[in-house]
Amino acid sequence: MSKAWLDKLNWPADGLLPAIAQDAASGDILMVAWMNRAALAKTAELGEAVYWSRSRQKLWHKGEESGHTQKVLEIRTDCDEDVILLKVEQQGGIACHTGRHSCFFQKLENGEWRAVEPVLKDPKEIYK
Repeated sequence: MSKAWLDKLNWPADGLLPAIAQDAASGDILMVAWMNRAALAKTAELGEAVYWSRSRQKLWHKGEESGHTQKVLEIRTDCDEDVILLKVEQQGGIACHTGRHSCFFQKLENGEWRAVEPVLKDPKEIYK
């Protein structure tokens, strides 16, 4: 398969585009990560989310340690072609390393951040 579609994106100098993972069924935003060309190509090839880990400086297949992979149903880009949206089925229902469904579990209330989503599984059980 030709990779010409990768060239149509507006890659910045650092080669990283923000990637939003959205639950295809609920519409919940699960997480935001980064993708380089290799990560996006691998995601399209595998049908599972692969990101670029800035902290580890390597490709990161979501769920490689936790088992909570993301089956990619659609790959989209925005009007400026500089953001990736993945519509996914989140395996195990947990996208966040804190054991929650979404990384966006904190809500600003009265000038303080409060956790408003439950921990579904203790991270100590996920990352043994």
